[in-house]
Amino acid sequence: MSEKVLLILVDGMRPDSLEICNHPLIKKMKETGIYVAEAQTVMPSVTLPCLMSLFHSVPPERHGILTNTYTPQVRPINGLCEQLRLGKKSCGLFYNWGELRDLAKPSSIAYSCFVSGRIYTYKIANVKITDEAIKYINNSNPDFIFLYLGDTDEVGHAFGWMTDEYIKSVYESWDCIEKIISSIPDDYTIIITSDHGGHDRSHGTDIPEDMTIPLFINGKSINPTIELKNVNIIDIAPTITKLLDVEAADEWEGKSLL
Repeated sequence: MSEKVLLILVDGMRPDSLEICNHPLIKKMKETGIYVAEAQTVMPSVTLPCLMSLFHSVPPERHGILTNTYTPQVRPINGLCEQLRLGKKSCGLFYNWGELRDLAKPSSIAYSCFVSGRIYTYKIANVKITDEAIKYINNSNPDFIFLYLGDTDEVGHAFGWMTDEYIKSVYESWDCIEKIISSIPDDYTIIITSDHGGHDRSHGTDIPEDMTIPLFINGKSINPTIELKNVNIIDIAPTITKLLDVEAADEWEGKSLL
């Protein structure tokens, strides 16, 4: 395989919220690609540890990030962007939560864009960062793009997971997803997931509501009849490197799903 990949992560999006929000794109994505409703994240089920595990394909006890405060790795592991850079692939990161600035080494990223959710509000920042990603993809045709949408987690903390306000935010996040998918070339494989779920107005525990995340994989080369089992967030990076025909790092513990 040698394709292009767009990875979209909606912070705090529970799989059971998708049926309730009922965005029309969700049904289409399920019908035309692979969908996993019971993928698992890592403990602690907190954003930065989970995203570090996604990008570095190891659990938090290996990369050492156990809170939302970044500390340098004691035994550094090449992450997804570092491996793609070694494979001469171009990467772009688009996000609206500042703590994600340490997900990859600057030397491995062709372009990085941050729109502050704290300043604009995450609802507005979701739209702005999506528009920036669309412009960059259409102008530069990168091999890999990561788009992070932070509003759903913010609303979950403010009003509670699975409340009307939370479901509305999930729907609006899918509006952003629909906009970018419809605005970029169709040679991108689309991966959509979350970092963790949530319960009441929090997350971080090992209960199913916090640990269970959705995963969508859609693209021209993706067989929608494939059924995936025992999927973990650490499997996403090896899947992306396989799609882009780049070697996974030796230290990675996840597996390619394809």
